Amino acid sequence: MLTRGHSAKPLTGIALNVSALFVLVCMAACVKAATAEVPTGQAVFARAAFSLPLILGWIAAQGPLSDGLRMARPRLHLLRGALGTVALSLNFLALSLLPLPEVTTIGFAAPMVTLVFAVVILREQVRLLRWGAVIIGFAGVMIVVWPRLGLGDGADSLARIGALAALGSATAAALVKILLRRMVERESTPAIVFYFALTASLMGLLTAPFGWVWPTRDVALLLVASGLLGGIGQLMMTASYRYADASALAPFWYAQLLFATVLGFLLFDEVPTAQMLIGAGLVIGAGLLIAWRESRLGKQARRRETPL
Repeated sequence: MLTRGHSAKPLTGIALNVSALFVLVCMAACVKAATAEVPTGQAVFARAAFSLPLILGWIAAQGPLSDGLRMARPRLHLLRGALGTVALSLNFLALSLLPLPEVTTIGFAAPMVTLVFAVVILREQVRLLRWGAVIIGFAGVMIVVWPRLGLGDGADSLARIGALAALGSATAAALVKILLRRMVERESTPAIVFYFALTASLMGLLTAPFGWVWPTRDVALLLVASGLLGGIGQLMMTASYRYADASALAPFWYAQLLFATVLGFLLFDEVPTAQMLIGAGLVIGAGLLIAWRESRLGKQARRRETPL
């Protein structure tokens, strides 16, 4: 549903959403380039810390900071921040070891893992169609990671670590989504966004004794850019849901793979394999099927709630 107080402008929402996805892929490219020189924890710190001024400015523009930063359940914010930082760290580790399009494709497993967790943790009812989509999606992910896990020719230890990190990131991201379903009942979006960035900054900073390096000027610029682009992308993504329903925006999420493929080729000479493209096609198809089914269920629920 649309955020209260904003009119439906689906084209504006779609434009903001797709633009946000492009910005976030650019952020991932900055991280991939930077982590060739600096540790993952240092990149996590930069991504979170340099986004904080943008987030604070966004919150201040909406009203008093004290209102935007108010928490009802601090422990849930701490848990969300820790899980989100784990997801971010594993994603950055995967980016340092695998091609950008592969990491992006494996990341699309998160909505399917979320569906599984919704059944196990939230006891939600899931029917055959959505289970079928989950199975198809996981098959697509396995096609992509199969050569990286030592189950095919050409696997190596670093690629195996990268594939496992990408899968772990998707799993942690799915747990975050489950947690957010409970948090949004009493917590504001500005508070959730800010305290995640703050927690990730602090957790990233704690890794400094384990091998941070003094970056060159170019790497420092990449780290700063990752934070600024991450903050801008996050705010644009949030804004997109003010103008269009999630169901209308869901199909456009897969433009992220197109952006990742183009940037991976232009910046890192990464050429997608036929196996990766087949797996990505299955993952995208499964994701679109889940999004369509979720949209149908949402419309049915709204019709039941609408008084005659």
